[in-house]
Amino acid sequence: MPPTASGEQWSLRRGEQAAVVVELGGGLRAYSVGGRSLLDGFAEDEPVTGGRGQLLVPWPNRVAGGRYPFGGGELQLPLTEPENGNAIHGLLRWVPWRLLARAEESVTVGTTLFPQPGYPFRLEVTAEYRLGPDGLETTVTAGNPGDAAAPYGVGQHPYLTVGTELVDDALLTVPARLRLDADEHGVPIGEAPVEGTAYDFRTARPIGEQHLDTAFTGLDRDSAGDCAVRLAHPSGDRGVDVRLLRGVEYVQVYTGDTLSEPGRRRRGVAIEPMSCPADAFRSGTALTVLRPGDGHVFRWALAPWGAW
Repeated sequence: MPPTASGEQWSLRRGEQAAVVVELGGGLRAYSVGGRSLLDGFAEDEPVTGGRGQLLVPWPNRVAGGRYPFGGGELQLPLTEPENGNAIHGLLRWVPWRLLARAEESVTVGTTLFPQPGYPFRLEVTAEYRLGPDGLETTVTAGNPGDAAAPYGVGQHPYLTVGTELVDDALLTVPARLRLDADEHGVPIGEAPVEGTAYDFRTARPIGEQHLDTAFTGLDRDSAGDCAVRLAHPSGDRGVDVRLLRGVEYVQVYTGDTLSEPGRRRRGVAIEPMSCPADAFRSGTALTVLRPGDGHVFRWALAPWGAW
């Protein structure tokens, strides 16, 4: 691989916090506090695998069969998850993003999504990463400069770690009342309450040997409308919150059991904020329709706490 397999590397720093954003896909490669990584990310000379840190635009997760109705017709996306017959995680993961603004504590990158087979719409997309006193905040903004409405969803795919060798001992809290049932292809087939099931993480508990590749919704929010998914060290004295701030209605939790690299499995927990669930292009569930001139803002944050 070339010295930087993900292109240009843009570093941010504030006090003991440090982060790296990459040109390839505008993704988040690394985030650390006091020299201790909170992401199971990737090195400069490594290719991106498992969706690590990637931005998922203009849809997160899967579109079953890659085929969906819109605007009175049927559109067919390339099948980028051929083993399940799905289109997965959007169209901007493998394109270069350009640097728009940079400061010591922040960087803004952007790209244009041009019309293409299966998605004949144009979008302008930016992502701002900013280190603040409470952690790293990411804001993804999309606008439709075209003359036709466009279906839209967004998510991001960070893998978190709290320093355990595997995720089994880490304590997980997901303040959600519902989970999505999925078929063998990872496509939702309905919602179910988490209460009384193995998917109830509303109170912190170890992940154990449980395999998760599960979307949650019915999020419990505070008076400001925010919600936080928490991953904590088994000691309970430190951890990181994934704060769901704006435009986030679903969160996918994935323990990495099916990753193509066996050595990376269950090393980190992917906690993926999403504006809509898998297959929203087909179901219409929480789907955003960006009309000409419309914009959409999606904001989430990593908030470390405790003795790092």
